[in-house]
Amino acid sequence: MTEDAPAPESALSFEPLSRAIGERYLTYALSTIMNRALPDARDGLKPVHRRILFAMRELRLSPSGGFRKSAKISGDVMGNYHPHGDAAIYDAMARLAQDFNVRYPLVDGQGNFGNIDGDNPAASRYTEARLTPIAETLMEGLAENAVDFRANYDGTLEEPVVMPAAFPNLLANGASGIAVGMATNIPPHNLHELIDACQAMIRTPDVSDEALIDLVPGPDFPTGGIIVEPRQQILEAYRTGRGAFRIRARWEREDLGRGNWQIVVTEIPYQVQKSKLIERLAELIQTRKVPLLADVRDESADDIRIVLEPRARTVEPDMLMGMLFKNSDLETRFSLNMNVLIDGRTPRVCSLKEVLRAFLDHRRDVLVRRSEHRLARIDHQLEVLEGLITAFLNLDRVIDIIRYDDNPKRALMAEDWGGRHPKATSEADYVSPSGQGTLSDVQAEAILNLRLRSLRRLEELELLSERDALTAEKAELQALLDSETRQWKAIGKELSGIQKSFGKATPLGARRSSFAEAGVHEDVPFEAMIEREPITVICSRMGWIRAMKGHVALDQDVKFKDGDGPRFIFHAETTDKIVLVGSNGRFYTLIGANLPGGRGMGEPVRLMVDLPNEAEISDLIVWKPGERWLIASTAGDGFILPSDEAVAQTRAGKAVLTVRDGVRTALVRPVTGDHVAVVGDNRKMLVFPVAELPEMGKGKGVRLQKYKDGGLSDAISFALADGISWRLDGGRTRRETDLSEWLGARATAGRMAPRGFPRNNRFA
Repeated sequence: MTEDAPAPESALSFEPLSRAIGERYLTYALSTIMNRALPDARDGLKPVHRRILFAMRELRLSPSGGFRKSAKISGDVMGNYHPHGDAAIYDAMARLAQDFNVRYPLVDGQGNFGNIDGDNPAASRYTEARLTPIAETLMEGLAENAVDFRANYDGTLEEPVVMPAAFPNLLANGASGIAVGMATNIPPHNLHELIDACQAMIRTPDVSDEALIDLVPGPDFPTGGIIVEPRQQILEAYRTGRGAFRIRARWEREDLGRGNWQIVVTEIPYQVQKSKLIERLAELIQTRKVPLLADVRDESADDIRIVLEPRARTVEPDMLMGMLFKNSDLETRFSLNMNVLIDGRTPRVCSLKEVLRAFLDHRRDVLVRRSEHRLARIDHQLEVLEGLITAFLNLDRVIDIIRYDDNPKRALMAEDWGGRHPKATSEADYVSPSGQGTLSDVQAEAILNLRLRSLRRLEELELLSERDALTAEKAELQALLDSETRQWKAIGKELSGIQKSFGKATPLGARRSSFAEAGVHEDVPFEAMIEREPITVICSRMGWIRAMKGHVALDQDVKFKDGDGPRFIFHAETTDKIVLVGSNGRFYTLIGANLPGGRGMGEPVRLMVDLPNEAEISDLIVWKPGERWLIASTAGDGFILPSDEAVAQTRAGKAVLTVRDGVRTALVRPVTGDHVAVVGDNRKMLVFPVAELPEMGKGKGVRLQKYKDGGLSDAISFALADGISWRLDGGRTRRETDLSEWLGARATAGRMAPRGFPRNNRFA
């Protein structure tokens, strides 16, 4: 068939596209879930980790042996069991060697395997690895038919479906992964506590969740830290398999003498990169988001030592740390999602009890299979021993057959060995293997393979002793297989041995994370964290802002960039919040202490807030709590805004005045009286009571004055009894107290402004 020829009708399949795509995507999803992302509840391993450990075992990389190049290990894993990229395999192996990521490392790494700063491991050709002692316990029984094996990807070798797993590795080391439509995230726990919980479940299968939490109070992270999640929340998380744990850094106050002190952080939360944490703390100092913090230094060597210097000795350490917990990764939340594969096939979100039950049931299966395997080996060995004992009791006849018979094996099997040898001292000295005095094929082969040097009385006694020992062991194994109680007792004994080797009495098993109450840190007013100093705020027409120290004269000469000039200048304090009113109707908040210094030309205000390029600065106002502001647009709409509604919490600002295309924010004025005076571009003025304006948090507002052409020019609030004043040319001031001519209802046109009213149509 040519390349361009159509496919034959029989090679084509017709089905709806939705079904074809659905079936294929489901196949992909199941493959990702089962063969990549989710761990098995029985041994706590994903396929890549299981294959890495098995390949290292096949390479005989025992804890007492030598190291091998990581490139060799990852190459064997890729070539024999895991046909994926060697980089991914090496990364997975490197993580098993990182004691800051894995609570009980399964790989003993030699060389640069990365660090808590986030640096990557060295290339696989530079590092070496071998198994750790605890990793060996995961694979005990592989040679004893403890688990099923399956063919590898090309059918040339076999690999275990699951590891025998002598300890609950899933909870001890945790796991994380993202599959298709589901994910898992399990924190590490203390092995000693997990085994205590297993023992409790062996004694009482229906043990309550509360009793398990008493034994397993929470995770135990490799990097330590303090867990501040309430016990009730932890209980609910373990009961449902979903939840979260709050972790805080461990810190202490270090006295420097003469009243000076500093904070030293010795443990950081799990999976937080130290270098990024330091960068975040430095950013908090630079942006003055935590004014109580003056400096941060990383003095870490093999251990963690982050030094935090307070801005003043009078600062409360708890207050400072409370702010840092809120604004940095010195406090994090670890999400719990115990989504695992049950029996290696079914993904399910499990509780703590269900995960431990899956492990214990697996251990019982392993115990039964190993016992049955051992029992079969004992039966085989007893059969061989019976044949050897027969040979010793009839040694002269055996030698004669081997020496003269053409087919000694057939002759040995045909001979009737039922008679007792004259040297036998009792009936127990000889037990016929078949009950009829004949030898089996296995027994005859063992006799023929017997060395001449073994033909001595001492060897005969050893055979009798070994037979008796194997017979007794067979009886014990048979009793074990016949009794579920004996099986659980044996499992408990095995777990006790693991607990003794890797429990809390050992450096590896000692608990690292502790528990404490979070405590309540009251929100400290921002002003209380900043040293109060007078400043003079200067903002140019082009939006460059700065703050000069002290209250300088507002009419003094100030330098600006070429082509720029003054726009706003006013007195404030470092503790003040300064509200920037944008022509787009959004209000932005600046902090006096965060403004750039006045030595240079300042900085563009658009670097501090997200003011769009097409928007302009309509006003800068020093915010005061409890004030009421008159806000209006150029279209003549407005309302009364409580000043507390003007403060924005983010750079993006806060939408307050709704403006349409071609309309912008005209003014924001403090409300100081009982009446409002407005003047339009047409020089018509209208006076009406403030009570006619609604008080709102945001919106378009209501009509202030009616216009045929143009829009609003200016507006103020004042006390009607005091009248309105404005400045005349030459510096004189005029006050108009009789405003009856301009009094009217809101949204009317008004009348021409009084004689002498400023030509710029502004009251001030």
